[in-house]
Amino acid sequence: MIKFVSSTENTLIEIHKENQISLEGDIIKLINTESPEFSKYLEECIVKDTEKRRRRLSVTKQIQEKNQELENKQQENEILMGELQEALEEAEESRYESEKLKQEALEGKEKALEDLDLMQKKSQFELINVIVRVALFLIAGVGIITTIMYCIAIIYNKETQIVGSTWSNMFGILLTNAFSIVGTIMGVKYANDSLKTK
Repeated sequence: MIKFVSSTENTLIEIHKENQISLEGDIIKLINTESPEFSKYLEECIVKDTEKRRRRLSVTKQIQEKNQELENKQQENEILMGELQEALEEAEESRYESEKLKQEALEGKEKALEDLDLMQKKSQFELINVIVRVALFLIAGVGIITTIMYCIAIIYNKETQIVGSTWSNMFGILLTNAFSIVGTIMGVKYANDSLKTK
């Protein structure tokens, strides 16, 4: 046990009265005194010390709770940031897939247009071939028939002047029409090719 001299006890009491400063901690329990006034002072010191400890403990608990809340919030934020990062990666992947599908669709459209153009050219070419063949068969047929008629008239010594002039006129008209048909077809084909290259 610790025992102070009376002058020290009086000094401690005076400091407490004037400045509100008192002894603190476990040392108070070790002090022994015979003075009732200092005993009363020590009891007040014990009460104040207990109150201060309780307050400090309460503040410490509050700080620990706040720290725990902050740690929980930090963990939640990390989880949210992870989810946000995943969402951003998924959005980026979706955008990449969308661009890829768009590119494939454009390539498919271009291929389809090329195929359609090829089919149109093929059908136009076939149609032109049919028109040219029919026109040539008609021209050849009319020319052959007119020539046969002219030959028959010559063989039977009939009037050949009318048939001869008709025959030469007919061949002139047939050749003119044949060149006209072929020229028209070639002009249309050239015009279509010029429009497509622009």
